[in-house]
Amino acid sequence: MAEKIIAYRFDQVDQTLSQLNKENCLIMAGGTDLMVLHKSRRGVPPKIQKPIIFIDHLSELKRMYKNGKDLHIGACCTYSELLEAPLIPLPLKKAIKTIAAPAIRNRGTLGGNICNASPAGDTLPLLYVYNAKLVLRSVSGDRIVAISDFIQGVRRVDRGSNEILAEIILPSVLEEGAYVVFEKVGNRNADAIAKVGFAGYIRTNGEVIKDIRFAFGAVGPTMVRSVDMEKKLIGKTIPLADADIAQVLSAFDKIIKPIDDQRSTARYRKTVALNLLRYFLSSKQYQHN
Repeated sequence: MAEKIIAYRFDQVDQTLSQLNKENCLIMAGGTDLMVLHKSRRGVPPKIQKPIIFIDHLSELKRMYKNGKDLHIGACCTYSELLEAPLIPLPLKKAIKTIAAPAIRNRGTLGGNICNASPAGDTLPLLYVYNAKLVLRSVSGDRIVAISDFIQGVRRVDRGSNEILAEIILPSVLEEGAYVVFEKVGNRNADAIAKVGFAGYIRTNGEVIKDIRFAFGAVGPTMVRSVDMEKKLIGKTIPLADADIAQVLSAFDKIIKPIDDQRSTARYRKTVALNLLRYFLSSKQYQHN
């Protein structure tokens, strides 16, 4: 006989936080990652050692709204809901369309993709170049942390057992003049785990670079980004000189450290990642944005 699993489903966020403050629970939103993580052999119920607390139904965690030029996204917004929302930037919608199949997108949430902390998380390279901030909520109040500090390793995040991820803030994402790209390399356009993910962001004033960011997924234990290299390109003019591009590529050749696995080889991943970066830095498309 299968063991009993204790489960909670409260009507309000405050009730949920109160229970989390009393008891260490497994937080369940869409469950598309958690059920895979805890699966057993065919026909055997998943082994879940903790009580489950459901949050996917809480309307307070499903809001999307503007605050100045910042965009706030509730952590429990599903991918399908984000695809239908007019506020969501098109590059993020492009990334969401590459996630699994419609059935998964109907259940999976943006907050879940972040908290799963997979190096191949499809939305994560974009969230890094958007400089996303995360609102962690507990009975003690809110705590805001940068996504790059929140994700600490493979499936390791800076979240206390009494906290939930409540909101994702994309600072100045509604500001005009930025050009953003997203690319995912996999066996298929969707319904496949990324071999390499890439996101790039550039904002110019005429031909002068005012801000530039780029991040890679699936080529290291977390997203790979170098703020120091980005700063060296600010103030440069476009198109970038070959020497500047070569310097960036050389730096990332050293810090990109992919692995061999069943989906791809480390050599292939590094080659593709550097080609995507070269294409982004050499592109003249953003000059007409």
